This record gives sequence, structure tokens and C-alpha cells, in this order.
Amino acid sequence: MSFQYLGLSQPVLRALASKNYTEATPIQLQAIPIVLGGHDLLGIAQTGTGKTAAFMLPSIDALVEKRRVPRPATCRMLVLAPTRELASQIAESARAYSRFSNLSATTAFGGVPIGKQRKALERGVDILVATPGRLLDLVDQRFLSLREVEILVLDEADQMLDLGFIHALNSIAKMVPAQRQTLFFSATMPPAIRKIAERFLTKPQEVKVAPEATTAERVDQYVSFLQNGEKQALLTMMLRTGFSERGNMDRVLIFTRTKRGADKVVRALGANGIQAVAIHGNKSQPQREAALAAFRACEIRVLVATDIAARGIDIPGVSHVINFELPNVPEQYVHRIGRTARAGADGIAIAYCAEDERPYLKDIEKLTRQKIAIAPLPDNFVSEASRVVSAPAPAKNPPRHGQRQNLSRQPTARPNGSRRPSRQRRRSA
Repeated sequence: MSFQYLGLSQPVLRALASKNYTEATPIQLQAIPIVLGGHDLLGIAQTGTGKTAAFMLPSIDALVEKRRVPRPATCRMLVLAPTRELASQIAESARAYSRFSNLSATTAFGGVPIGKQRKALERGVDILVATPGRLLDLVDQRFLSLREVEILVLDEADQMLDLGFIHALNSIAKMVPAQRQTLFFSATMPPAIRKIAERFLTKPQEVKVAPEATTAERVDQYVSFLQNGEKQALLTMMLRTGFSERGNMDRVLIFTRTKRGADKVVRALGANGIQAVAIHGNKSQPQREAALAAFRACEIRVLVATDIAARGIDIPGVSHVINFELPNVPEQYVHRIGRTARAGADGIAIAYCAEDERPYLKDIEKLTRQKIAIAPLPDNFVSEASRVVSAPAPAKNPPRHGQRQNLSRQPTARPNGSRRPSRQRRRSA
């Protein structure tokens, strides 16, 4: 259905037309009338379904209709996101959709100096997109008040819970006005997330565009069984074939569980003549933005990421997602492969599964209620793997004065009969 029949204003429709957006997605068809009606909304939707526009378009119209000017150091609409990448992505969309509506939008997240963000908030802003931690920093330092929030959006709430933001969310809930409209989105809805939703929402209307914890319909999924020490060789062989003239790879997103693992994969690929970049929590914000820009422009066709750093990646043309290491939290698998097959395109997701990761695979198949097809190793794998160059050792940078050296070790494979690996949630990546 066309956006023209959803009750949106002419300035918003004009902004959509300038981006060549004409047809609404299922989540937009369901959510936009609810938001325009002033109701609270509980949305269960995966990434890539168009949920940003689903809450941003009607919210822009609601803000314009009230004709209020934001007071100094306040915001009228607050969007909470789990990561700075996702916050930047949402703010970019807000500016694009409101370009003819005369609304202001800015971001607040960590990894950059707080001074510029404070200055951007001095005169007040219509739309603020923030991560919970930096938002509370601004409030604590009295650079921002949440007493004027009219619309509150929690995007990817399950990820905020995974990152340990539960206490921050509870604090924010006490700071915003009771009389507000709240829009709550999550890709999954376990009991813990629903409990948080109940705290924020008042008589919400619920929309669901896909069964909970299902994977994207247009993604073909495969798993290859091999040893941990064989993964890099298989990855290198697959990329060489995929990027050849007879290959079918466009842009490839590779997931690892750790920052150290991501860097190791990049070094190994570079040693074999394949250019790749990594994004994770140890990278500065300019480094992460430069890596994403190069990947988006197809200047670099391989991006290696940790789960948290990849939140907010909305790049069309990602043909393949490769799970170099399976996630120990099965919901993360759903988020990972949702990076491909976006905007109606097809995609391929490949998982590398070592012996010690089989419990993770079992949990993933249980959660998604589907068996992942097995992709056998290539016939020439043994001979070709011997030609793959191993990852060079990282450059040794001595710890700075007063800085503790990281002596943590990588997890090892568990022996038969031992306990299942812990599903510890990581707060940074």
C-alpha cells in the first residue's frame, strides 16, 4: 500500500518521495495508524523491516501538529537505542524524514566528547536519539531535562537488556512525564523484555510482523562443521571464490564473539590479500564511522564485527553473513543474519560450527524452530587450506604508564561431559 493512504502529512510524503519511498512495509502499515492515533505501541519486529520509519514518520507529524518550540536543554521526542551506530542511523533517518517539517534532530552517545552534544542541546531540540548511558550523563550534569518529553521510543529493547541497561532504563522511566506516548520495539519478546515493556507502556496496541524469534524469510541458511583451526582457511577460500568472476558475493559481513577475534580475522585475511576492516568497542567512533562508510561505498567488501558493534548497520547489498563463531546467546543469531536480505532482497547466511559450538547450534535451531541445512566442506579443502597464510601476530604496544595489561585468555574447547559454556552477557564489544 502507498504511504499516501496512511494519513501522513504532505511534508512527510514529500520527504519520502525525495528518497523514492512509495510503498509501506508491513510493520509501517500496522504501526503508523496506531501512532497517529496517539496510542502506545508494542512492536515485535526484526531489523530490516522498516521499523524506524514506522515510528519516526507518524511521530514527526505528531510533533508538527502540536506546534511547540522545545525549551532550552529539553527534547520533545526521545529515542533510546543500544549503540552509537544505531543512534546515528536513526538520527540520519529523522533528519531525512523531517527535512520539510522544520524539526531539529541530534544525537547523544559515548565515544565522543560530551561538549558538542551539550552545546547541541542548549537551545532545545525536537528529536533526540541517544544511548542510555550518555543520556544519563547529560541529565546528571544538568545539560538536559527529560520533563518535556512527549514521545518516548525504545528501539531494540532486547539489545539494551543484553547490554546491561536495565537500571538505566528504570532511571529514565522515572524522569520522563507520565503523560506521554511510548513506542516500544524489540526483535524478540522473552518474559524479561515484556516485563520492561509493561513498565513503560499504557494500554498498548501490539503489532507483530514476523513470529517471535524467527529468521528472515529470504535468507538461505547453511552450517559447515569443522575444527576451530580450520575456520580461517575455509573463510579465505570462500571469499576468494565468492569475489571471483564466477562468484556471487557482493558485500560480506563476518561475525565473531570477541574484539580480539575480529582483529585476528582481519589480519589473516590481509595476509592472504583480502582487504577487510573490523568494528568493535576498542575502535574509536571516527574509526567505526570510516569503516562503515567504506563498507557502504563498497570500497571494502568485507566487514568483521562483534554483535554489539554491528547494531545499527543498515546497508543494502550485504549478500552474505558469515558466523565465523556462533553466538552463545541464540537470539544474537537472529539479529546477525538480519543484516542480509534487507528491503526485499535475498541473502545467504553461513555458520561455521566447531565441536565445542554444537550446543550453541542446538539452541539456535530450538529458538528458530528450524533445522539449518548442512554445507559440506569443499572437496579440495585439505589441499587448498594448506596454502592459506596464517594470521600474523598483532603489533605489540606496551601498556601506557598506569594502564593495566590485559592478561585475559581466550576460552578453550570444553571436554566431553563438561558443563555447557556460560551464556554470560557482554557489556561491551
